[in-house]
Amino acid sequence: MGGFFGTISKLDCVNDLFYGTDYNSHLGTKRAGMVTFDKEKGFSRSIHSLERNYFRSKFEDELDSFCGKQGLGVISDTDPQPIIVNSHLGRYAVVTVAKINNLREIADELLSQGMHFSELSANKINQTELVALLINMGENFVDGINKVFERIEGSCSMLILTEDGIIAARDYMGRTPIVIGKKPSAYAATSETTAFPNLDYEVVRDVEPGEIVKLKADGLEVLQASSGCSQICSFLWVYYGFPASDYEGINTEDMRERCGKMMGEEDDTPADLVCGIPDSGVGFALGYAEGHNIPYKRAVLKYTPTWPRSFTPGNQSRRDLVAKMKLIPNRAIMKDNRVVFCDDSIVRGTQLRDNVRTFFECGAKEVHARISCPPLVYGCPFIGFTSSKSDLELITRRIIQDFEGDKDAKLKEYATTDSPEYKRMVDEIARQLGLTTLRFNKIETLIESIGLPKCKVCTHCFDGSSCCMKKKKEE
Repeated sequence: MGGFFGTISKLDCVNDLFYGTDYNSHLGTKRAGMVTFDKEKGFSRSIHSLERNYFRSKFEDELDSFCGKQGLGVISDTDPQPIIVNSHLGRYAVVTVAKINNLREIADELLSQGMHFSELSANKINQTELVALLINMGENFVDGINKVFERIEGSCSMLILTEDGIIAARDYMGRTPIVIGKKPSAYAATSETTAFPNLDYEVVRDVEPGEIVKLKADGLEVLQASSGCSQICSFLWVYYGFPASDYEGINTEDMRERCGKMMGEEDDTPADLVCGIPDSGVGFALGYAEGHNIPYKRAVLKYTPTWPRSFTPGNQSRRDLVAKMKLIPNRAIMKDNRVVFCDDSIVRGTQLRDNVRTFFECGAKEVHARISCPPLVYGCPFIGFTSSKSDLELITRRIIQDFEGDKDAKLKEYATTDSPEYKRMVDEIARQLGLTTLRFNKIETLIESIGLPKCKVCTHCFDGSSCCMKKKKEE
C-alpha cells in the first residue's frame, strides 16, 4: 500500500519529517524517500530500498544533509519516490499512495505526444512520475491534480511540495486517507494519525475525498472542495491500520475490539481460550474473548525484533519462510486446550495452514479460526493490499475453480453469507487448512463495527460492490 508524511514549519522540519515518516513504516517495506526544501539550498532528496533494512537505519546517518522548513517523506510499496519536477508550474516534489491500473495505456498516450519518462524501476514506468506528467498538463496545480483524478483507473492520493507550501490531494473516491495535524509552529499531513502524538501535533481533520488543500506553517487553505463521494477502504481497519490510528475519526483498535465482541457474542462454539494472531488479529481477539466470555491468552507470539510483515517479500517461498519464522507458538498455553485463533483475513491460506499444523503439534486439542472480515472473493482493483498478481492466488477463487471449473463462476452466490455456495466454500477452506471449525465475520457486522454507512465504505473485495463509483470525468 504505502504511506506518507509532510510537514511545513516556522522552524527546521527535518526531525519531525524523519520520525513522522517512520510512523508510516508498517504500510510498506520496499522503498522510502525524503525531500526537503530550503530557500537557499533548494530541494534535497534521498531514496533508499527497505527490502533489507528499516527506514531509520537507512536515513538516520544522512539527516544532516537535509535542511529546510518544509518537506515530504514516503514509504512506498511501488516505485521510488519522491519525484522532483521542473515544469511551467514551477519546481516541486511529489509523493503518492496510488494504484494505477491503466498505467501503460496513459504512458503510451503521453509518449505519443512527445513526452518522456526518466524514472524507470525494473524497466517499469514510475507511476509517481506519470502522476507528475499529468499534473504538468494542467494550467495550475488544481487543474493538474484533477487531470490525474480524471485519467487514472484505481486510486491516487498525493502530497506536493512546492516552494511556498504543501498541497495535499486525497483520492477522488477517498479510498486512502490523508489527515491534517497542527501544533503552534507547524502543520502536517499524513496517512496515519499515529505519526502525530509523539511529535506534539493535534488532529485537525481528515482531508475529504477529492478535496485539495494547501498547508502553510500558520494555516491551511482549501483549494478544491470534496467530490462528495466516499469509498474508504475497509481493510484499513481490518488489517493495514496501526492500532492507534484513526480514519474518519474512527479508531482502528476500538473498531477491531468492537467487531470481535460482536462475533464472539454470536458464536456458541465451546473453547478454553482465544488468541489473536499478531499483530492485526489481537484487537479482534480481545473483543471476541469478551463477547464469548472465554479468557484471552497469548498462545502464539510474534518475534518483533527482526521479522517484518510476511506478505511483503516478492518471492512466495520467502513470504512463507518469514511467516513461519516470525510466529512463536507457546506450547505450555496451547497443550490440551481447545483454542480459538483470531486473524484479520485469509488470502492464500498458506500461513494459516502451516500455523494450524504447528498448533496441533504443540498439543492443542482443537484449533478454531475466526476471521475478522468476510472471505476475500474479489481481487482489489483500487489499492495494493496484497502482492497477489492473479485472483487465483486467493484461496476462495481456487476453490471456486475446483467446484465450478471456472474461477469467475457464481461469485455473487459465493460472496453471499450463509448461501449454500458460501457454506460449501467455507467448509472446504477449513478442510484444506486442517481447522476444527472456521467462521468468517459477516459483512453486516464489519460495517456496523466501523460505524459508517455501507455506501461510504469500499467492500469490493468481499462482495464486488462499487457504490458511488461515478467518475469525475462523467460529471
